[in-house]
Amino acid sequence: MHVSLSIWAIVLAISAPATGLAEQEVQRDAQESGCLICHQGIEPIRQPDSEMMRQIVAMGRKLGDPAGCVVCHGGDPCATVKEEAHQGEAFYADPGSPWINEFTCGACHPEHIGAQWNSLMMTEAGKIQGTAWAFGSLEGYEHKWGNYDAHNPDDADERLGTKAYRVYMERLAALEPGAFPDAMTTLPEAPTDLEDLAAHPEQSAFTYHRGECQRCHLAVKGRQERGDYRGMGCSACHIPYGNEGLYEGNDKAIPKDEPGHLLVHSIQATREAKVTVHGKTYSGIPVETCTTCHDRGKRIGVSFQGLMESAYHSPYTEGGGGQLDLHTKHYIAMQEDIHYQRGMMCQDCHTSFDVHGDGFLTGTNLAQVEIECSDCHGTPKAYPWELPLGFMDEFQSPPITGDPRGVATELPSPTEQGTEYETHDGHLLSARGNPFPEIVRQGNHVVVHTAGGKDLELKPLKLLEIEKRLSVEARVAMCQVGLHLETMECYACHSTWAPQCYGCHVKVDYSDSARSFDWVAAGHQHEETEHAADADESNYDTFMPGEVKEQRSYLRWEDPALGVNGEHRVTPVIPGCQVAVTVIGPDGETIVKNHIFRTTPGTEGSGAEGQIGVDMSPAQPHTTGHARSCESCHLSEKALGYGIGGGRLNRPWDEAVVVDLMTADGEVLPESARPQIEPMTGLEADWSRFVTEEGRQLQTVGHHFSGSRPLNEKERANMNRQGLCLSCHQEIPTESVAVSLLHHVAQYADALPKNSEQHAGLVHKVLLFSAWGQAGGAVVLPLAGLAGLGWLILRRRAKKRTATAPATLETVDSDRENNS
Repeated sequence: MHVSLSIWAIVLAISAPATGLAEQEVQRDAQESGCLICHQGIEPIRQPDSEMMRQIVAMGRKLGDPAGCVVCHGGDPCATVKEEAHQGEAFYADPGSPWINEFTCGACHPEHIGAQWNSLMMTEAGKIQGTAWAFGSLEGYEHKWGNYDAHNPDDADERLGTKAYRVYMERLAALEPGAFPDAMTTLPEAPTDLEDLAAHPEQSAFTYHRGECQRCHLAVKGRQERGDYRGMGCSACHIPYGNEGLYEGNDKAIPKDEPGHLLVHSIQATREAKVTVHGKTYSGIPVETCTTCHDRGKRIGVSFQGLMESAYHSPYTEGGGGQLDLHTKHYIAMQEDIHYQRGMMCQDCHTSFDVHGDGFLTGTNLAQVEIECSDCHGTPKAYPWELPLGFMDEFQSPPITGDPRGVATELPSPTEQGTEYETHDGHLLSARGNPFPEIVRQGNHVVVHTAGGKDLELKPLKLLEIEKRLSVEARVAMCQVGLHLETMECYACHSTWAPQCYGCHVKVDYSDSARSFDWVAAGHQHEETEHAADADESNYDTFMPGEVKEQRSYLRWEDPALGVNGEHRVTPVIPGCQVAVTVIGPDGETIVKNHIFRTTPGTEGSGAEGQIGVDMSPAQPHTTGHARSCESCHLSEKALGYGIGGGRLNRPWDEAVVVDLMTADGEVLPESARPQIEPMTGLEADWSRFVTEEGRQLQTVGHHFSGSRPLNEKERANMNRQGLCLSCHQEIPTESVAVSLLHHVAQYADALPKNSEQHAGLVHKVLLFSAWGQAGGAVVLPLAGLAGLGWLILRRRAKKRTATAPATLETVDSDRENNS
């Protein structure tokens, strides 16, 4: 026991008061801790010399537990039998659970605990509104439903953050009140009276919500599948769980072959919180912790890691099995986000307010996230600290202007509780006015102190421009074409790929007593006093009628289409909730089949019937890298919103496809023939086509903000350069005498361009020749005209002078001779 408790002896020795305790006393105290009699070898929750550990041990001593376990876990530290030590409502197997963390984490972090119930990770209001939109815009553009009842504080000054941030957020809430609600009510119950389904199949949305979409919110432990293991509340992020859900620490009381346990008993947080696993020490919150939840919807977590969902199980594993399920899916390996490649974690960009919230409700992630790319990178004309607050986060047009935002020298509560870094020339500010604790200015450089221990120095775009280190492509895109930075998100170009799951086929089956687990009901069961301290939902009977299954039509990842997001900026758009619903009734009858609901009449460019509830969603794909090519936008029908291949590659989705013996005229011969592909009634164009060449909107494009939409006619005209090659090649080689002459000379001189570089050089030469020719003509010809006019004027004046000049001597003599 002495060996297994030695780490706790160190903890207690460090934490002892100045008068000190003899080492023997420390050892004795550790052995007398009832918790450690069973939990021999367990890892300290923080490093022994950390301030947090010192405080825990000091508090534990006052509670009769020299090891400090009861500070977080409660229970009886004097008991030596598990049933006695763990009994009662005051024992917390998961101290991070939001149902009890006001007594645990909240003792030191009250602001985070106070904000949690209004955070987006708790309400999941965006997911709820998105699914409700697909089932007939049940909420409209509002975000009135959450997992629990919630409302904003009465005092606007209770919003966490700086004063500038609070003022800014009040402006945004006034611009987009639907995305910044004052209150939310609990998501409606799933249907239990199944007789009403035939008349109201849209009610199946709530079965879908509660059984699939809502399992990630922080008030439940969620689905226990490979890659999905996590804790609740604070523990969901701050306690490490491996993808297999197995404990790999040294506590002999925790089984190592039973999934559902933490990886080791340590807190992961900022840089100074060190976690050791099998002799490897790390800091920060690994990205895989975040992807425990962020693997659905826009899939930003797995995309950041370079994982694209696949419909196939390949490649085979040892013994011939398929690829292992991860988040119940399979993947292909894509290029990771450049920030991930450089060793950055999600928390190195995303602020405390992005993830914890600021105490006030938001309806979607674009409303809660306060950061922009320019906060660190600036623009070629301005350093980050020279930009006004709100730059690239306008939620209005045109781009915002104002005084330079500067830097901060002090951190607001509660961000000062993290790792403290040297301020240098000041902390950079987010677009909304909060300082980044880990990102500082050093001269004209920016230093990012990552949670993982790296100190990354970057040169802002303005410094790269001054040093002439921007590539030709970068200078053209950012300096010479001003509309790009004025109207576009940086990631509209710099997203190297994006997950595009076209068509979401949802089947909600109520037949044969099929049922699903209701994650929202499970959360509300925790709300009951006797279940508040429950560590999971494994013993809950919160089942509801109906089983949900999903499928896709097809998957893509390359060159996402472009649209406009809620910030009124051009952005990648990817399939959102493109739902076609099939509902099977309790007796096995098909209530609706492949049904696409419609939005409220008059919305999203529609008429009296409403728009089809199929959505292309503005997204930040989190796949940042080298910019996509100019051609991938300016020569692409897909980028314009016209669909993959202009939507011409697919047959009409709203017509059944029969495959059987047919005549040459397409008449089906067997009477037994059945449709191979069922029709999707209402889907008149391909899933990827959301606007016509004439500007008619075919799908919804975002539904959280008033500004989201397809590119308008002017934007598409500015962007579209299809057919550009014909402007030259319609004359080459023989359609024009001059062109034919030059072409043949170049041909015989072996000077015709043979590759892209030579072709670009020729076009560049032609451009310069034409420009100088026209500029020369515009200057030289008028000058020549003026010179000619001046010459004529001078000539006339000379003639006039000659005609009126006095007679010369010779003229007089001649006259005299004639007279004689």
